[in-house]
Amino acid sequence: MRIHDFESTTAFVAIDLEDATSSGPVRWARKILHGGAQDLARSQTYTYAVLQAKHGGASAGINAEADDRDVAVAAFVQEAAGLVQAGTYLPDAAKGVSEDDLAPLRESDPRNTSHLAGDPALAVACEAVGAAAAADAAVGLDGRTVVIEGFGASGPALAAAVTDRGGTIISIATTAGAVSVTGVDVASIGAAWAAYGADMIGELGETDEAWKVFAAGADVLFSGSKMGAINHDTAAKLETTAAVVPIGRLPFTAKALAVFRRNGVAALPDFVTLAGASLALWGEPGLAAEAIRGQVKATVEALTATAMASDDGPFLGACYEAESFLRTWQETLPFGRPLAP
Repeated sequence: MRIHDFESTTAFVAIDLEDATSSGPVRWARKILHGGAQDLARSQTYTYAVLQAKHGGASAGINAEADDRDVAVAAFVQEAAGLVQAGTYLPDAAKGVSEDDLAPLRESDPRNTSHLAGDPALAVACEAVGAAAAADAAVGLDGRTVVIEGFGASGPALAAAVTDRGGTIISIATTAGAVSVTGVDVASIGAAWAAYGADMIGELGETDEAWKVFAAGADVLFSGSKMGAINHDTAAKLETTAAVVPIGRLPFTAKALAVFRRNGVAALPDFVTLAGASLALWGEPGLAAEAIRGQVKATVEALTATAMASDDGPFLGACYEAESFLRTWQETLPFGRPLAP
């Protein structure tokens, strides 16, 4: 793992593999730490590896006060142009950084970056399709109760994909809190998100603290509000859950994974459930959106089925597949697997 520091502003990018075109999120905040960025980069590396693509993961951080945000992001974009042209780092908009901010870099980006634009963006929708496909392949969604923790941009597409597969969403949580949505149709959930964003929960029912979504008692938990959202204590309270499905990078810790394995909970790997965006961005340029979604569905289902067949559980099973491919073109494996600390 290499840290590349920017000269024109207080920013950096963690690059996991030296000899590969790398991509991953760029985030802005008052303080973005190297450790979290390195973890995110590793997760993206493993996504590429399970897809058998010779690319690497990366993650950038822009550190600035709110009043200085626009100047800092503009300086990052200007300096990052050289990295993009060289294929060293291809940024994806994440916390505090928009696709509009990164627009000047897209001409040199070799990916199908048009899939990042639009409302909703195809790449975001493909992450939702992939997460639902993974859950269905792991434990089946038909007749299952579902909660979505970390409901965000991909939330409406995920809700639709879950219900299309026979699942029933009983609760959701955004950054603003949690709400029961039993009896609320998917169209209403999507309309509320479009109109109010994270504050949608106030339009859907009586709100509660966001963490209480973990106590909803659903069969399937989609989780992704932040890295490490599920620690070992929370994992222990999810013993009746059939599957935990990441919709954000690194939602559970290493200790939580151990608890899940002990309790027989299928904790799926984020680097598989979130592979949809990578498939959309690196796929055949002329492929229609519906065909891309179909490809995501088939690919993620197959990867999940292989991972579920491992005696060591789906997370480690997927790690073994990723590392097997990495050994074919890397002299040594990167140290450490993609888990929240």
